[in-house]
Amino acid sequence: ALPSAASSKWHIREKVWEHLEASGLAEFPRPVRGRIPNFKGSLQACCSLRELDVFSRAREVKVDPDKPLEGARLAALQARKTLLVPTPRLRTGLFNRIVPPPGATKEILRRCATSQGVKDYSVPVGLDGKAQVDLVVVGSVAVSEKGWRIGKGEGYADMEYAMMVSMGAVQEDTPVVTIVHDCQVLDIAEELLGDHDLTVDYILTPTRTIQTNCKRPKPQGIMWHKVSSEMLGKIPILKTLWCREKQAGKDVTLQDEHAANTNRAAISAKKVMPANTQPQAAPGSAPVGQPHVGSDPVNPKLEGSDTITTVCVGNLPGRLRVSELKSALRELQVIPVGLKWQGAQHRAFLHYRDQGTAGRAVSSLQGLSLGGNALRAELAKSQRSK
Repeated sequence: ALPSAASSKWHIREKVWEHLEASGLAEFPRPVRGRIPNFKGSLQACCSLRELDVFSRAREVKVDPDKPLEGARLAALQARKTLLVPTPRLRTGLFNRIVPPPGATKEILRRCATSQGVKDYSVPVGLDGKAQVDLVVVGSVAVSEKGWRIGKGEGYADMEYAMMVSMGAVQEDTPVVTIVHDCQVLDIAEELLGDHDLTVDYILTPTRTIQTNCKRPKPQGIMWHKVSSEMLGKIPILKTLWCREKQAGKDVTLQDEHAANTNRAAISAKKVMPANTQPQAAPGSAPVGQPHVGSDPVNPKLEGSDTITTVCVGNLPGRLRVSELKSALRELQVIPVGLKWQGAQHRAFLHYRDQGTAGRAVSSLQGLSLGGNALRAELAKSQRSK
């Protein structure tokens, strides 16, 4: 059995990526691990989009920038629909509207549908761009016939959809389509889904069109308590939306603030142990958010009696990115207050304010498969000042 239900999302992803590569179904860009995977037959699957009534009726279509969805972007352009493509990782805004030159040939439309074409033939659409999206097309790593979807773990598709809800660009009944290989359609336990997870109404594969009749409600807007301050800092348009919703009097408490408040409440609710029974600070330990960069940073005591517990995660694969580890921690709901990455040594140190979360992190991460490696997780060995 896997260490926790949430961790099996990673298990499913790893299995799909592994299978696509091993079976020769994976297409450029390779390796498909860590991506929305491109696959043999993606163009064929995308062509089925034209046969959907929801596509015929749509005037404005939003399609993700992933390579396997290139055919869907082309179908929208050929049908003379307004095509919106999210900017990769939402770095510069929310959408680009693709504007082919007047009298564009088939060849130019084909170019407009590629990632380079999206850069060359587009105009940005901001929060006030009055977008009215009639159809949403997203990539997936895995999806079930019931409409449960698993992305690559970074949460961008869920975030884009929530932002579209917040700006009024989609309605509750706006259909969502995903395009995958047949082998990516598999059973997914409903308990793996969070309330922020986007579900899909149609699945297109090279051989099938599946209508999911999914009744689970889609996200109703941005769940700020699931957004980290790091993500807010990386995505300017998210910051703008946060400021707007804050001014409108909405609760915009972020994930890290939410966790800190919960911890503070828990600490004040129970008698705090006398300070001298807590582990002593490691010499030269740094404040949270700037983990100590020397030798193993262990249990530094910060802010009075609020002690930091450090978890060491080992056997990280060489190609693993820090963002992938952070995504896994988010899904396992064991988000540290600080993280020290030592990729060259195949390890990372995670700092936690409370020992309960640190313990959960150890049991959730121990043996978890990431990038084909079974992780090792343990509380870091304590250091005593000489």
